[in-house]
Amino acid sequence: MDDAAVLKKKGYILGHTLGESSFAKVKSAYSERLKFNVAVKITDRRKVPNEFLEKFLPRELDILSMVNHCSIVKIYEIFETSGKVYIVMELCVQGDLLEFIKSNHGLPEEVACRMFRQLCCAVKYCHDLDVVHRDLKCDNVLLDKEMNVKLSDFGFSKRCFRDGSGKIIPSQTFCGSAAYAAPEVIQGIPYHPKIYDMWSLGVILYVMVSGYMPYDDSNVKRMLRLQKEHRVLFPDSLSMECKDLIFRMLQPDVSHRLRIEDVLNHPWVQGKRLKARIL
Repeated sequence: MDDAAVLKKKGYILGHTLGESSFAKVKSAYSERLKFNVAVKITDRRKVPNEFLEKFLPRELDILSMVNHCSIVKIYEIFETSGKVYIVMELCVQGDLLEFIKSNHGLPEEVACRMFRQLCCAVKYCHDLDVVHRDLKCDNVLLDKEMNVKLSDFGFSKRCFRDGSGKIIPSQTFCGSAAYAAPEVIQGIPYHPKIYDMWSLGVILYVMVSGYMPYDDSNVKRMLRLQKEHRVLFPDSLSMECKDLIFRMLQPDVSHRLRIEDVLNHPWVQGKRLKARIL
């Protein structure tokens, strides 16, 4: 059976294609049960590498079935046929954060602050569950009709495991996009996955408030050198609080990089001095 027939049996009327990645396509559909439109991520088992099939896809399905947060894309149903996996989820009608940033040539700090706080709350929720995303980027942050943030695409996510003394066992798999990857990940050093997420969040915030990437990944060796030298060039218009937060998130020394609690407690995210300036 084709996708339309499979989904029809489950009570969904298939719509148009919303997007496509290496391993999956996302289509809109109308749910006859829910009485509203949804998004359906369809993964064809025959077209994906064995490692993805045996390692990453089971992890994604496991984590999606357990997470439930207002700033994470809601999952309504997951079902499988012999050849495909269907994930029915919340439809985010405003598209992804990257397109929103591009169309606005960067975001005002007060807009970025609201969205970034929502994203950080989603990441904290995951980290508190010992779940890491490992592919945080603007493309994987979706926006609903009220322009609220919805974290999506848990394809590289995993549960953290701890050793006998309670410390998180480092990850070794390169995950995510080079432009959002922390220097320790690019170098192939075993890394603390929660601290890796924090670097990627720093890149996202930089892109939100500037409209462009902090580092050019077309020359990875040069990019890595600039990252390790802790060189970050900021637009002049940014507030000192915003620069401080980004600089401390894009910290190459993992022992000094901000954790998610530090970020949520930072004055810029709290909006304290920023509000005073706006008023």
